[in-house]
Amino acid sequence: MSTTMAVMWEARAADGRGNELLEWARSQVLAREPVRREVFRAPQDRVLVITWWEVGAGAGDGADALPELPEPAADLIARPVHRWRFESVERTGG
Repeated sequence: MSTTMAVMWEARAADGRGNELLEWARSQVLAREPVRREVFRAPQDRVLVITWWEVGAGAGDGADALPELPEPAADLIARPVHRWRFESVERTGG
């Protein structure tokens, strides 16, 4: 049985470089394709990328090997990238 993992990557752009960070994130190619990928932007030039993956049963089975976006060039971001991994426990709707 498999489970769905969401890998979240969030960064804040250096002053005035929000569009550049957004385009950088959109252009990144992962080692393999996720089930789904979404890119968001937010106030203060923040960019969020969420990828969804099917992995073996349990969060520890294959979840550590999932590809994620790298750290952008230091001059493009205002702080280090934040990363989180979540295991799906419930799904509703379409």
